[in-house]
Amino acid sequence: MEGYYSSFDLSKALSEDLAGHTTQGAHGLNYHHGPPGDEGQTFFMPCKSIMGQGAMKGAVSQIKALGHKKALIVTDAVLVKVGAVKALTETLDQASISYAIYDGCEPNPTCGQVEAGLKKIKEENCDFVISFGGGSPHDCAKAIALTATNGGDIRQMEGVDKSTKPMMTMVAVNTTAGTGAEMTRFCIITDETRHVKMAIVDWRVTPTLAVNDPKTMIGMPKSLTAATGMDALTHAIEAYVSTASNPVTDACAIRAMKLISAFLPTAVEDGKNLKARDMMAYAEFLAGMAFNSAGLGYVHAMAHQLGGMYNMPHGVCNAILLGPVQKYNAKYVPELFIDIALALGFQCGEDKDLAVTKVLETIKLLKNRIGIPKNLKAFDQVKVADFPLLAENAMKDACGATNPHQPTKEEVIQLFQEAYDQEDEESIEIANLQQQLAAAAARCKDSAVLKKAMVQLLQG
Repeated sequence: MEGYYSSFDLSKALSEDLAGHTTQGAHGLNYHHGPPGDEGQTFFMPCKSIMGQGAMKGAVSQIKALGHKKALIVTDAVLVKVGAVKALTETLDQASISYAIYDGCEPNPTCGQVEAGLKKIKEENCDFVISFGGGSPHDCAKAIALTATNGGDIRQMEGVDKSTKPMMTMVAVNTTAGTGAEMTRFCIITDETRHVKMAIVDWRVTPTLAVNDPKTMIGMPKSLTAATGMDALTHAIEAYVSTASNPVTDACAIRAMKLISAFLPTAVEDGKNLKARDMMAYAEFLAGMAFNSAGLGYVHAMAHQLGGMYNMPHGVCNAILLGPVQKYNAKYVPELFIDIALALGFQCGEDKDLAVTKVLETIKLLKNRIGIPKNLKAFDQVKVADFPLLAENAMKDACGATNPHQPTKEEVIQLFQEAYDQEDEESIEIANLQQQLAAAAARCKDSAVLKKAMVQLLQG
């Protein structure tokens, strides 16, 4: 039939198209990579999301419509202590919705905390779950809800789509603008026995209802606002360069980058600015939509290991690793940085090198402006001797599968080292000295002359 393309013809046409147009140009006009297979691509979303001012109030009727009797609220002790959880409990009280509270979740939730929550849900006879907080309560709640129906140990769910039954109904009330955990199929739990963060990627852990009300985010401290905001930027950039990206995820990622670069500094510096909070809520949701389907990359694969080994804040790890990993990725997909640069406010035309430079500079400047530590050396617990083990574990992390290029173990070790040394004056001075010595060695065949040159460099 005229005008009909077979799958072979379409693949051939796509291959030729990609060869001739390696960047999206005016956005949405092309693919970044060839299709991952011949069965199409899945786009994952929560069943329903409520966003904007008043979303918490609007969620009540949706929760009642679910028809459950008693909720287990999964949160952390700090949110209970400062009274933040009252915004939820008072709303539930007014609607006559029963609940019990489990506040044993901590940053980087562990298997032990999941087991304690599972015990609580049985003791209280709860039939659905409400998470309240940021990524840690959401992930802890997902793990509790999943094991409650599937049985067994949460460790058995590590990997991709390991569950066999739907999890309990889950409502995720978000109080941070970064992780995207309230609406994604990702669940990150620390196995405290192996000191490893497990990546559970399963469509069944996508919350039933996601709630993003900027009013619940006003109380976020600057450090948390900064860390979660950089987490969202990492989601957007990694999704955009991912080998599983598509025009839908690209659109979400680009828009998220624009909003984050415009509103994150204001949200950090003026936490009561409701517009900045609202725009960051939309930004992190868009970034979540992007990586929920396109996947992530080696920033997350490596950050998970730092969190698992040293219990470091996830968003801070991402912020520090983002520059070195994207510098590595730019060697393989530099054309994609043209659109990233444009989203961050830079017109680079078709100059790939300029685009890469602008993107890396912006990541560094934004990170420093909002108070993120410059490098891994700032954390006393991080040991260079651990980098080989961290690299080995990072290469097993499910998030690394969609990185635009698969690094070797030695390259991952080097990326950890670069993140450790970056913006460190002593390390930069040593690196410059090594370059000068290497140049001197190349020029001098006479060993006596070389020794003299070395002494001059060291004294100068």
